[in-house]
Amino acid sequence: MKIFLSYAAQDRVIAAAINRALREQNHDVFFDRDDLPPGEEFHSRIRRAIEAADLFVFLISEQALDPGSYTLNELNIAEQNLKHASGHLLPVLLHPTPFDHLPAFVKSVTVLETPGDLVAGVADAVHRLAVEWRSQRWRRVAGALCVILLAAIGVWFAWSMREPSVAITGRDGAPAVLISAGSAVLGDDEESPRREVFLDAFYIDRFEVTTGRYAKFLAATGGLQTPDAWDTLDLSRDGELPVIGVNWVDATAYCQWADRRLPTEAEWEKAARGTDQRRYPWGNEAPTSARANFQNTNQDPYAGGLKKVGSYPTGQSPYRVEDMAGNVLEWVADFYAESFTAADVRNPKGPTSGAAHVIRGSGHFDPAERLVITQRYSAAPDNR
Repeated sequence: MKIFLSYAAQDRVIAAAINRALREQNHDVFFDRDDLPPGEEFHSRIRRAIEAADLFVFLISEQALDPGSYTLNELNIAEQNLKHASGHLLPVLLHPTPFDHLPAFVKSVTVLETPGDLVAGVADAVHRLAVEWRSQRWRRVAGALCVILLAAIGVWFAWSMREPSVAITGRDGAPAVLISAGSAVLGDDEESPRREVFLDAFYIDRFEVTTGRYAKFLAATGGLQTPDAWDTLDLSRDGELPVIGVNWVDATAYCQWADRRLPTEAEWEKAARGTDQRRYPWGNEAPTSARANFQNTNQDPYAGGLKKVGSYPTGQSPYRVEDMAGNVLEWVADFYAESFTAADVRNPKGPTSGAAHVIRGSGHFDPAERLVITQRYSAAPDNR
């Protein structure tokens, strides 16, 4: 999808982050004006880029709406060339702005205003528009074909060109989100070695496994040892708390029952960190009690120590995965090693054997300094 990203010079940092996220989705984004020659050629290339774009993304800020700003000129060109604003114009609110201050063309569509991660919100909105745009384009093509040919091609195309859903629900009822394929930088050379890897697209649960879902697993399978402190919880009250006291073997068995698997360490970190090398799931700002459950001195997990999954939406990752810092530690599939094989850079799975498995994330009892995404731990597979 060809996208024209319109922004004021003062908003270049957030615009650059949005540009990276959209390019990771394989969109063709017109973003950088620095290499354009000045004068009439500059204006001509801007106009041609807007005319060729399938989607005009307009970042709204005080500077962008200044009467003398070039962004309003770009918006005017878009208004002249777009037959329909809906589906082709995406206004994004960077800062609170009175509705009556917005240009009429912007007010003709819904303005994107997200209270969470702005970059992830824009990427999600563009993905949905792209899916709809591709769907409409192919419907127009199919309309020109005869009925018999339309049926034959439609069946084949629906199978071979289907788009993966942004979100799915697993056998255990847990919602999962799509992590798009692409490169990611893992580690920081402080808590863990820094390396760049490529991961194919995958799904990951949005929330930690709850006691309610784990109870269904125990009832369906039987024979497994119950988690630590299981006899102290009240499922009618604690069903949305994350399950604790589960060893690696039990965690793997649960995943198999739910037709899933444990994520690899690389998958876990990309889902938590995104692609911008942030320190925490929500960004680089220091942890607060509004973003994660940490430094919680309550020793009873089911009487105040743990919080219900999804209790900290402002602390979610760029992909809207929650509780990846604080609340409870999380098993991943990999065997533990201090370093990584240099050649293992595409869908890395870690060592093929070992005495311990990797644990990621952090717990409700951890101090703030342990909430960094790159923190790594390990334990024997029978450790609860």
